[in-house]
Amino acid sequence: MNFWTAPNGLHIARGETRDAAALAKLHAQGFYRGWPTSDFAAYLADPKTTPAYIATDAKRIISGFAMLRISGDESELLTIAVDPRKRSRGLGRALLGAAFADLAMSPVRTLFLEVDETNAPAIALYRRFGFADIGTRKGYYPKPDGSAATALVMAAPIG
Repeated sequence: MNFWTAPNGLHIARGETRDAAALAKLHAQGFYRGWPTSDFAAYLADPKTTPAYIATDAKRIISGFAMLRISGDESELLTIAVDPRKRSRGLGRALLGAAFADLAMSPVRTLFLEVDETNAPAIALYRRFGFADIGTRKGYYPKPDGSAATALVMAAPIG
């Protein structure tokens, strides 16, 4: 089992099925349409295809997570979320760093993601990891007012 260090006395570990409810709760705090616990449980049940990285303390109280999907030599950042009370403290950077370190030991050569084009903090974080814009998806993210936001599609090399 790999562990990575994180700020504020936390560490990064691999997510497990027992973490599904906590991940669903964090996801709902960060996204208009959070995913149900059952979706997280299904993803976490297949860690080789959909690994998750959690920022946690010694009591396994989760403050953030990142979840990937791996297919051959490509991977996608499915989602990343940090407890709103703990944002801007380096947890997102630590989570992505753990994911990149893990992927560097695999056949994966490229990591893709979609991000709301108005989410400047996330875009800045992704650019720090070498992500570049490769396209857009208009109307990708539904908003509470019924409109939809455009997603930037980004990619970064691994290794």
